[in-house]
Amino acid sequence: MAKNTYETLLILDSNQYARDPGGLTKTIAELVEQAGGEILVNRLWMEQKLAYPINKHQKGTYWLTYFSMEGVNLTKLERALTLCEPVLRQMTVKLESRLVEPILANARGESVVVSSQSDSEPEAETKEAVEA
Repeated sequence: MAKNTYETLLILDSNQYARDPGGLTKTIAELVEQAGGEILVNRLWMEQKLAYPINKHQKGTYWLTYFSMEGVNLTKLERALTLCEPVLRQMTVKLESRLVEPILANARGESVVVSSQSDSEPEAETKEAVEA
């Protein structure tokens, strides 16, 4: 079965993240790998006040995880994240294949170069054919 690329946004308990950021991020990576996924990029997005309290938490740490996995294993991962105590909320979306590389480059902090070379070459050939 083909692997898809997914983006998961997690809202983590800020207190637990502040106490052990490395341990918590390692736990998230292990959950993804145990479900059969491969981590592509894992990074902190931001920390801010929540719009409404979640389990009496006023503040949350937003964490982005990009990974590839077979779609059938996604429910296993979502269940594991739901049972993970520091995870207050989570949302996973499938990325379109054409957007994967630019999104991953942006998440890594690399500059994104959009190559439209394949689009411009046929136009050049068409212009040459018309001029001839």
